[in-house]
Amino acid sequence: MASMTSLCFVLALAMFTIFFSPAFSTSRRALEHPKMQKGFRVRLKHVDSGKNLTKLERIRHGVKRGRNRLQRLQAMALVASSSSEIEAPVLPGNGEFLMKLAIGTPPETYSAILDTGSDLIWTQCKPCTQCFHQSTPIFDPKKSSSFSKLSCSSQLCEALPQSSCNNGCEYLYSYGDYSSTQGILASETLTFGKASVPHVAFGCGADNEGSGFSQGAGLVGLGRGPLSLVSQLKEPKFSYCLTTVDDTKTSTLLMGSLASVNASSSAIKTTPLIHSPAHPSFYYLSLEGISVGDTRLPIKKSTFSLQDDGSGGLIIDSGTTITYLEESAFNLVAKEFTAKINLPVDSSGSTGLDVCFTLPSGSTNIEVPKLVFHFDGADLELPAENYMIGDSSMGVACLAMGSSSGMSIFGNVQQQNMLVLHDLEKETLSFLPTQCDLL
Repeated sequence: MASMTSLCFVLALAMFTIFFSPAFSTSRRALEHPKMQKGFRVRLKHVDSGKNLTKLERIRHGVKRGRNRLQRLQAMALVASSSSEIEAPVLPGNGEFLMKLAIGTPPETYSAILDTGSDLIWTQCKPCTQCFHQSTPIFDPKKSSSFSKLSCSSQLCEALPQSSCNNGCEYLYSYGDYSSTQGILASETLTFGKASVPHVAFGCGADNEGSGFSQGAGLVGLGRGPLSLVSQLKEPKFSYCLTTVDDTKTSTLLMGSLASVNASSSAIKTTPLIHSPAHPSFYYLSLEGISVGDTRLPIKKSTFSLQDDGSGGLIIDSGTTITYLEESAFNLVAKEFTAKINLPVDSSGSTGLDVCFTLPSGSTNIEVPKLVFHFDGADLELPAENYMIGDSSMGVACLAMGSSSGMSIFGNVQQQNMLVLHDLEKETLSFLPTQCDLL
């Protein structure tokens, strides 16, 4: 049938979770950093890699983290050029991806949460008045010859959402879950593998509070504001490619010149990035509709619209596990999916997912309705493993989606095995089907 696609649960998806802590941010402005001369590659490892978990257990963990992140994002929405390959490893953390990098001269290695939902780069610094435990030594700026404080008149100091001038540019950066970091905005050399980048503005945090940071020693923001790593490198492109869950496979983050894709490929789907003055760090997309099978759902045009006050809209987020849709749209998807899949509904609630079905005994292969997201200029038809979670031992298959109130999120399960390119110069986002572990 044209409206159905086959899904084999021997190869069924589990999930990827890259969890970030969203933060206040500011609009993109002139930067104080020389253009980066090299692109670099960062390998990403799944948070649950190495743990003895079933695929469904991984999904449960990810959904729990994703719901916490969704609540934080919704809370925020209410507040108003060479191609050399350089690798920097990324290690698993509790609910996030940790990328390994080094800071200072001589370089001191530490791990930081990778966050596309915020801007500031920061780490814990001595002397700490309040610091959480970290596995690596706390950075001591007195031991680095490349450390320097930024002046209160610097453009990046002015770009901070909250700052004061006392002993240099003092910042306070607060996150959606009421975590925060406070300290001095400074300049340092950051090293990613063999690539050293001088004069990067970062927060030297002496007072750091919150439960979301304990697996790393800080955070690297990849948002759209001037304080982010993307903006400071003056390279308007970055991309990532997420594999399915497999202990032997790695995902990839590409920065700068390595982030480009073959523009002539007919498989590329490109859609505009939408900018929100209220939340300028987020990567908003214009979602115009959804089809299940051959049926275009009667979703009101305004359902996914981004409002002037910053409410609503849909963001693409590598840090949220499954996709969350505004409740009225999700209900239509669930109803149509249930009508077309021809399997009994599982109402036990044991999986943590909202829409599940009972598999026939011994089944390893079923047909599921096609699912298409109609973005502005791009109809993205997802492979079945990007939206169905199967566990033949439990005899269930579930839709990897949930409902939300207000903001919608296109999660990382739906993005797996796609190279996702952010082009901030053209203000576009592109999807290219890719075998990510071979990238």
